[in-house]
Amino acid sequence: MYKITYTDRFLKSFNKLTNDEQLLFQNKMRIFVDNNIHPSLRTKRIQGHKDLYESSINMDIRIIWFYEKYEIIVLIDIGHHDILKKY
Repeated sequence: MYKITYTDRFLKSFNKLTNDEQLLFQNKMRIFVDNNIHPSLRTKRIQGHKDLYESSINMDIRIIWFYEKYEIIVLIDIGHHDILKKY
């Protein structure tokens, strides 16, 4: 099992989500912690990046993350689907 950590950017973006979206994230993280490639998360590598991944919280909200030494997962951002344009 991986340790999960967050960047300041992630926390700032998370705080902009609605309460319902934050709750949905917390529920999905239970799955993510056990299996970050669970089919319901639709995890995939971000096109054009060899180290960045995206996972779906729902059909609109994505988290952007990477492995650190394959022991830690660093969540670097969260937001609506258009967040992928930043990366």
